[in-house]
Amino acid sequence: MIPHPRGAIWLLLLLLTTCAAPRGTGDLGLVIERSRGSVLIIEHSSDSVLHRIAGLGDLSHASVVYSRDGLYGYVFGRDGGLSKVDLLRGKLDKRIKQAGNSIGGAISQDGRLIAVSNYEPGGVRIFRASDLSSVVDLPAIDATGRPSRVVGLVDAPGQRFVFSLMDADEIWVVDASAPQEPTVTKFTGVGRQPYDALITPDGRHYVAGLFGEDGLVHLDLWNLDLGTKRILSGYGRGKRKLPVYKMPHLEGWAIAGEQAFLPAVGAHELLVVDTRTWQETGRVALLGQPVFAMAEPGGRHIWVNFAFPDNDRIQVVDSQSQQVVQDLAPGKGVLHMEFTPRGEKVWVSLRDEDRVEILRTSDFSRIGSLRAAQPSGIFFTVRSALIGL
Repeated sequence: MIPHPRGAIWLLLLLLTTCAAPRGTGDLGLVIERSRGSVLIIEHSSDSVLHRIAGLGDLSHASVVYSRDGLYGYVFGRDGGLSKVDLLRGKLDKRIKQAGNSIGGAISQDGRLIAVSNYEPGGVRIFRASDLSSVVDLPAIDATGRPSRVVGLVDAPGQRFVFSLMDADEIWVVDASAPQEPTVTKFTGVGRQPYDALITPDGRHYVAGLFGEDGLVHLDLWNLDLGTKRILSGYGRGKRKLPVYKMPHLEGWAIAGEQAFLPAVGAHELLVVDTRTWQETGRVALLGQPVFAMAEPGGRHIWVNFAFPDNDRIQVVDSQSQQVVQDLAPGKGVLHMEFTPRGEKVWVSLRDEDRVEILRTSDFSRIGSLRAAQPSGIFFTVRSALIGL
């Protein structure tokens, strides 16, 4: 008996589907294409692009967090858009417009909640990660009734979110264990104009940079009763004030062992801080104003990129000697860097050359590059297992 050809085709398709090796998400990531409002789904094992997903709105200051399993990336757009991207299917699962101007977001410890920080109208909105339905709004209103832009939003242990009110000089800690009725602890008068913040990888210390004064502010999340404390006060004292061409960013990736390497606002240097005492222990002279200071996963080297006019350069600092050991010129418009999970490679976005450069960290040699439309942020799924990223 001769089998029907249509049945044979279906049998072949079934065999191909069942025999195809399933893939995980541990070596995937997203690259922001800011000029197109799109993202690239990439695989860093093969240094390749898998998909391009369009229709995500204004991504000029976009950031990403991941679901616990690394399946979904949540993209925070500058236009207030919140997008949920399916990395394995290569498609946009859902997108909502939750505000007029957004600056970033975080995912809760249990992975069930997405929090978004907003410039306009200000405040923080919390959504269910599963379907992006609204859970609660937290307007950032100070004691005088004035609304504030929100910056430095991070997740913290205990199902908490922590963020700073840039226009109110406050830090809020939100316990979202009961998300419809969150508990908010407010710290006022923390310092002039907090502009960004980091949380240490252990989830204990929250440190916000201050744009309105020389210094930073520290909050011990294990001991909230101690309140906030100014640290590194007057680090720019006695130096000529320089125009700030791009605000530096503080993230947990600046921690190497028991040291933090923090970009100084408007200065050509990194501040080296002992994370046990939060006292300054040294400085590293740089060629320009640092934007990102990022430690390799092992903590041996700190990679630093710069604001205009030095945004075609990267300097690599040895965390032991605290000296610049490598000066790189990968291309024009270096915006962001991201290390593979074990640190053997670093991906560098070159906005002005429409490409992503891939370098080997052991000898700083070039591995290759990928085309991307004005790339900015690069986010690998390893972040799904890290606090504050």
